[in-house]
Amino acid sequence: MPVITLPDGSRRTYDRTVTAAEVAADIGAGLAKAALGAKIDGQLSDLSTRIERDAALAIVTPKSRDGAVDADALFLLRHSAAHVMAEAITRLYPGTQLVYGPPVEQGFYYDMAFPGGKAPSTEDFAAIEAEMAKIVAENRPFTRYEMPSGEGMKKVQGEGSKYKLDNAQRACDAGSATLSWYATGTPGTNWEDLCRGPHVPSTGRIGAFKVMSLGSSYWHGDEKSDRLTRVYGVAFATKPELEAHMKLLEEAKARDHRVLGKQLRLFHIDEMVGQGLILWTPKGSIVRQELQNFISEELRKQDYTQVFTPHIGKLDLYRTSGHFPYYRESQYPPIVEPEQMNAMAKEGCSCAELGNRLEKGEIDGYLLKPMNCPHHIRIFASSPHSYRDMPVRLSEFGTVYRWEQSGEIGGMTRVRGFTQDDAHLFCREDQVAQELIGCLSLVKMIFGTLGMNEYRVRVGLRSPDSAKYVGDPANWDKAEEACRAAARTLGVPFSEEPGEAAFYGPKIDFVVKDVIGRSWQLGTVQVDYNLPIRFDLSYIGADNQAHRPVMIHRAPFGSMERFVGCLIEHFAGAFPLWLSPEQVRVLPISEKSEDYANELLAALKAKGLRATLDAGSERIQSRIRAAAEEKVPVMAIVGPRDAETRKVSVRLHGKAENAGELGFDEFVKAVAEEATTRGASTLAQRMLA
Repeated sequence: MPVITLPDGSRRTYDRTVTAAEVAADIGAGLAKAALGAKIDGQLSDLSTRIERDAALAIVTPKSRDGAVDADALFLLRHSAAHVMAEAITRLYPGTQLVYGPPVEQGFYYDMAFPGGKAPSTEDFAAIEAEMAKIVAENRPFTRYEMPSGEGMKKVQGEGSKYKLDNAQRACDAGSATLSWYATGTPGTNWEDLCRGPHVPSTGRIGAFKVMSLGSSYWHGDEKSDRLTRVYGVAFATKPELEAHMKLLEEAKARDHRVLGKQLRLFHIDEMVGQGLILWTPKGSIVRQELQNFISEELRKQDYTQVFTPHIGKLDLYRTSGHFPYYRESQYPPIVEPEQMNAMAKEGCSCAELGNRLEKGEIDGYLLKPMNCPHHIRIFASSPHSYRDMPVRLSEFGTVYRWEQSGEIGGMTRVRGFTQDDAHLFCREDQVAQELIGCLSLVKMIFGTLGMNEYRVRVGLRSPDSAKYVGDPANWDKAEEACRAAARTLGVPFSEEPGEAAFYGPKIDFVVKDVIGRSWQLGTVQVDYNLPIRFDLSYIGADNQAHRPVMIHRAPFGSMERFVGCLIEHFAGAFPLWLSPEQVRVLPISEKSEDYANELLAALKAKGLRATLDAGSERIQSRIRAAAEEKVPVMAIVGPRDAETRKVSVRLHGKAENAGELGFDEFVKAVAEEATTRGASTLAQRMLA
């Protein structure tokens, strides 16, 4: 007799096994009609899943209780739409082999191998969508069936797809005793695909969809393997939601940091330098430096000490930390000393043998640093510490390097070399809670200053079924509870997400919404009991005995590259005055007012402001338009009458008309105050006063 516990704490008892759909129907006809899936003990599942024992059950509907689009519902809709798209494409392009088709944050995709390499083009999207519409209109059920792994492997082998055979073999190797399929309709009669699920109840529940784009991919992400065609799509429960999404994409396109970054000359990516390696131009460097100055001021107030570390370290350093070889696939290859390489070459050592010997620690080498923390640990360990010294707070704008597949690199938000606003705090166990709160308040203050006030907090915990985590479970318990307690102090919603912890400890991530509603994972704070053990760190306690410190990792911006890419899109390139590469442009109406314009320019520069003069021969309206296109926040327009009255006509970016006039000294003072207070006092406020 399973007892079903619902989200409100109420319970329902059944004298038989029951499906999630049956429980929804018992609760009410409206819920049963809206239901798309279920979460059974936290596991997203089909509505048809049978519940045989006591369980916690939540019915998934298109909207959550607060009226927002439900993330689990989107997952189900998009996973199901990927199947419908795959069926439509295999109808239109017989012989197409399917590889895999997961839902992703912005929609879904399916990797496919088309016969003869003849993939569809964007001109074929309408035909694909028309075929998908037929399948949706038929409202066929998503029907799951399973086979024992041995029997299932024979079925897959008989179907003749090396891709599906590989998928099935991977599932078996991972320990699955069965293989599962989903048919859109009747198994053996209608289209079906090897799949773990889950899905919506039927094809008709997919309210709106669109085929979005085509891309290239490689089987297993290996550039030396089969080249595949990736077909992207998106799906929602309703057409208005799809229409709103398409408008959002148009707005996002207008804010694309890759386009604006080039247009505003903020950064450059050069093929001769390498993909994923950002060249900060003079203008972009100003934005980055202002951000670094901003956080450095706050860190000094909180008694952080700045350090500098090299871009490279010995492999033994990363073997001790655990970064090598466990994360080898996301790191640049080790660098072996030339003498050692020559000696091994003479021995006839193969590349595979070299890799094995590096992994086993039989030979040493160096690594472009994937993390700053091991270097900071060695700085802490370089001197003795008393309990009175704790906490020790070390900060660095440290550049690290990660190997990303070329197909995954994008602008500033996914790169191979990036600088973190990194800090590591070494503290006593009784200081952990307060230090965590201090880290979180710093992140909160940064986002508030930048006007990014809509965010949520995600607490990443261990996955109970994973072996990737290191350290004493009791220490993990303490660290996870410390993260939960600190998150509660922020006064914003937070979610607990098992499986999202780092291998050495739990973490708190800030997921920020920009002005057009997109989510960005930015700042992070992590608690770590394990690296101090791995490096045998200690301090002398009040009892004159050695004690183990606790380590906190924190990076409010995450990485400077990703953060600035996010800011470019958040502000559409129109940075607040204190961040803007050019803060004021002085525009004399004619030659007669150039002397006054130069006097104003000199006064602005004397206050440390980034001001320029455009006294070109073009008409004033053309020069105003040029300043607007370059997103200069303030234009100071001066003519002969302004020179006589010692006034400045002010126009703010984004406004079609002048905001009004200020006296010479008042204008300079107002702009300087806005820059130095980072927007706490603004020129716009002064003009409206």
